[in-house]
Amino acid sequence: MTLTIPAPMNPQPHTLLVNPTITSRHSARFPLSLLHLALSLDRVGSSRIVDGNLDRDVVDATLRALDERACTAVGISVMGGPHVAPAIAISRAVRAHRPELPIVWGGYFPTLYTDTVLAAPYVDYAIRGQGEDSLRELVDALHAGDASRLPTISGLSWKHEGGISHNPARAFSRNGPPTLLPYDKLGDPRRYLARTYLGRRTVAHQAAVGCRFHCTFCGVAAMFGGATALPPAARLDRDLTYLKHELGADSVQYFDHNFFDREQDMIPLLEVMARHELPWWCFARADALLNLSESSWKLVRRSRLRMAYIGAESPSPTMLKEIRKGTRPDQTMAVAEACRRHGVIPEFSFMVAPPENTEEETEHTFEFIRALKRVNPQSEIVIYIYTPLPDSSRHEKDRLRHPTATLRDLHGEPVVFPSTPDEWTQKHWVDYACHADAPWLSEKLRQRIDDFVTVLRCRYPTVQDLRSPPWAKRTLAAAASWRYRLRRYDRPWELTLANRLVRLRLPQAEGL
Repeated sequence: MTLTIPAPMNPQPHTLLVNPTITSRHSARFPLSLLHLALSLDRVGSSRIVDGNLDRDVVDATLRALDERACTAVGISVMGGPHVAPAIAISRAVRAHRPELPIVWGGYFPTLYTDTVLAAPYVDYAIRGQGEDSLRELVDALHAGDASRLPTISGLSWKHEGGISHNPARAFSRNGPPTLLPYDKLGDPRRYLARTYLGRRTVAHQAAVGCRFHCTFCGVAAMFGGATALPPAARLDRDLTYLKHELGADSVQYFDHNFFDREQDMIPLLEVMARHELPWWCFARADALLNLSESSWKLVRRSRLRMAYIGAESPSPTMLKEIRKGTRPDQTMAVAEACRRHGVIPEFSFMVAPPENTEEETEHTFEFIRALKRVNPQSEIVIYIYTPLPDSSRHEKDRLRHPTATLRDLHGEPVVFPSTPDEWTQKHWVDYACHADAPWLSEKLRQRIDDFVTVLRCRYPTVQDLRSPPWAKRTLAAAASWRYRLRRYDRPWELTLANRLVRLRLPQAEGL
């Protein structure tokens, strides 16, 4: 059976790309995924971006854009968690306003939960993995009204009268953008520069894509399957030159999935960054940082690295092996000391409350964090609940090779994941996606974790907090010191009350 696709009247395909609302205006950063898609789409047609992080009534802004110019398709980038509800609202509004218009979801959520996404009546196509080439080929086929092309588009999943088809995955592309991203599509790009711990005009940038590792909880591993690509030094130099001299950026937050890879590949990039001298923040791994030579550390210092977000995850070697992290607890301790020597603040993330040995592992992590703070008191600590991806969402190369045990809730029943996007908008599933809660977590342990986090963040307020006055942070640190020293975390009512007045920054909720 051949699917009939009506061809639009435009001489060239035009695509509307939408980023649902997820954060405050102050925290808005460049919608980098949409900029990459727009660069690809504009090779054969045109595109327009609606960013819900700045256009607060994103549904109305989307419908206005549709009225202003006929479109071949609407593409919506969906990360999961709090992104899902506004993506649904946009999709339903588009379907009601332009019933004939194809709606395409792309990004992490449709890559991880493809069948779930296509179960919704307001989604026609899902792009899995990297979307630049897949979306461009899909839009070109839709514009031509040629349904026979659909089965040939790698990375595409799509509905038809016979059901749902999943085309073969698209091979990982190591080719970055050939030219500068089309920042002008965002209006004034300077609106996306923000005051942060790094500087007064911090810009978001992504140099490398993907990660060589296969952590079971990580959407990057599920999306890229252990592949990574670093940019040529000339491209990074071109991008930083524009961001610094054209936009006026004075610091950079790198959204690379894993910035430090093999040392020999990093040296040319660090040399470029050292010339630009823009203070920066990035994601990193403990083992990669420990493998740097002294000469490379000198480059790191010259490039003005201020903070590295390091996934420590657990002090348990057994758990680190189970989640396929590839690092050891002693490396976490060692990198804390190395960062102290080299003037870099390590921001360690930990995942507590795993499905097995839930309470014991959590308490063990608390003690490890205390030991880490003794090694490097400047270490920043971010605590999440361990919420692994279901096997069906992991990259196809990992599903059968490394199957995981059945997840069970607090009552011993198997955890049943949502089967529609609407179910993923329920609070407990949003919390699961954000590593904030899990079905096997008791109320007692949930409170214990919250109390520990309250005491810890009051005792050691984050340097990223520019909102709270220094005197308030010093007062909270003094008030929390006795609880932290004596391990009296339970019900810190006075700190909770003080936090309502001071409102300390929560890095795991607000980011840099």
